[in-house]
Amino acid sequence: MASIPVNTEDLGAGENGNGNGRFVRVIVADTQAIFRAGLRKIFALEDDIRVVGQAETLAQTQSAMAKFSADVLIFEAALTPNPVDAVSDLLRQNPQLRVVVVTPGSDEGLTLELFRRGAHGIVSREVEPELLVDCLRKVAAGETWLDTQGIHWVMEAYRNQSTRPAGARPKVQLTPKETLIVSCVTQGMKNKEIALRVGTTEQVVKNYLRKVYDKLGVADRLELALYCLNHRVVDNTKVPPLPAAPANGNGAASAAAAGVTASGNSVVATNNPNSDEKLS
Repeated sequence: MASIPVNTEDLGAGENGNGNGRFVRVIVADTQAIFRAGLRKIFALEDDIRVVGQAETLAQTQSAMAKFSADVLIFEAALTPNPVDAVSDLLRQNPQLRVVVVTPGSDEGLTLELFRRGAHGIVSREVEPELLVDCLRKVAAGETWLDTQGIHWVMEAYRNQSTRPAGARPKVQLTPKETLIVSCVTQGMKNKEIALRVGTTEQVVKNYLRKVYDKLGVADRLELALYCLNHRVVDNTKVPPLPAAPANGNGAASAAAAGVTASGNSVVATNNPNSDEKLS
């Protein structure tokens, strides 16, 4: 069966799906037709979510990604024997797409590896519909979604890493500029705001972060924040204030949460949506 397009005639430009003139566009990739149909019915009740395509194999998923413009891919782990590598490949093919992986149940090893490879959300097959809807909205807005158990596993992994013998991970010395930029990241600032505060450009900030990621052996902003929390990297570092904004207020960038916050019965680990999250 080929990827099945969903009727999109109701996605007219005049509709205002989520209050800002656009919808969260979703591709559903799952081996079970009944599950795909169920998700479509759930999302049909939401004004700001639209299923634009679906697939039941990995090959069809890749075709759907190429054919349909989507914000989020719901990807069943069982679509492939190696979902970790598959997610990594899918994100490499479409870096702008955000991937929510549906796992058959709680699996610590799989959760940690999917998270490290760039999955933006991880939910179990038994997730409640309202939590899945909330997950999609959070992920589409640039956040990372893990349930309470997943957050516990991630935190434990970092705690265990921080208690290894000194020889297991050499102590890293950051330059003053690197420390300042990292401090801004841990406070939830986007690259634009960091650039304004330290008096440089967004590209320079990205270059510094790439070096810091390599130095500390982390992959993204959330891992960086957790590392700094465990190793007290930026304690007592003072962040300079924003320069005076123009009269129209366009000179200041809003900050996004960069920690771990509770959301209903789950926990949302917020990841800054800037494109340097995976610098490769």
